[in-house]
Amino acid sequence: MKKILSGAVALLLATTAAHAADLYQPQQPIPLDAAPEVEIQQSSGGWYLRGDVGYSFNKLRGARFYQGGSAGNEVDFTSASIGDSALLGGGIGYQFNDHLRGDLTFDHMTKSSFKGSTTGTCGAAPGYPCNSDDRSSFRAYSLMANLYVDLGTYAYFTPYVGAGFGASYVKWSKLRNTIVDCVDPTDPGCEYTEHSGKGKWRATAALMAGTSIDITCNLKADVGYRFRYIDGGNMFGFANAGGPGRDKGIYSHEARVGARYMFNNNCSEPASYEPEPAPIVYK
Repeated sequence: MKKILSGAVALLLATTAAHAADLYQPQQPIPLDAAPEVEIQQSSGGWYLRGDVGYSFNKLRGARFYQGGSAGNEVDFTSASIGDSALLGGGIGYQFNDHLRGDLTFDHMTKSSFKGSTTGTCGAAPGYPCNSDDRSSFRAYSLMANLYVDLGTYAYFTPYVGAGFGASYVKWSKLRNTIVDCVDPTDPGCEYTEHSGKGKWRATAALMAGTSIDITCNLKADVGYRFRYIDGGNMFGFANAGGPGRDKGIYSHEARVGARYMFNNNCSEPASYEPEPAPIVYK
């Protein structure tokens, strides 16, 4: 009986081993030359539109005027300052490659107030010392060509630096000059004197830095800083034996946010290779 059972067990083990050997087929390695190549997506470049809003912290380099008319001496305002303003702008540009782009922009600097004071002589000769309070405002419109260097993309962020050059049309409103310490109210100009405002195109230069943020493959947000210099020019004309006047130039530190929309940008995702799942092996 034991011999019969031993023979049956041996026969069963041999049959199971043979069946397992039939199921097991070692996986063959996939030849390297048969794997598809991974396509690396490159920036396609192209045209884009941009729009920006911002806030400008303005500083006047100084102001001067002719005391006693155009034949008199040109002197500095005793004090001169301008207020901050908002910014609105837009433009069109071109992305040359992954690291270089340029655009042409038009910006509007909204109304910025001017407050100044002067010291002089009032009344009939020899006159007496007097001081004035001077109020005006200006707006500026800038047309600029800009070039940027993108410093590489990190996740969704692309930092950049740039520079621009162009021209700004600065338009001053009329200046009201009021004597604040008249001895004789009947003296000419003791009430106030209004000088006509002047406008002129001026050279402008700027330096920029910021970061682009990918929203979609076509749309990018832009957060940046711009330092801008506007050359000096005429402020107001001659009136009541005073003027004309001019400013020495304007500095502005600008915080800006905006967006750029890319045209003809290739939005396709790069193809990736996924090997076929390995077959189930029974051992």
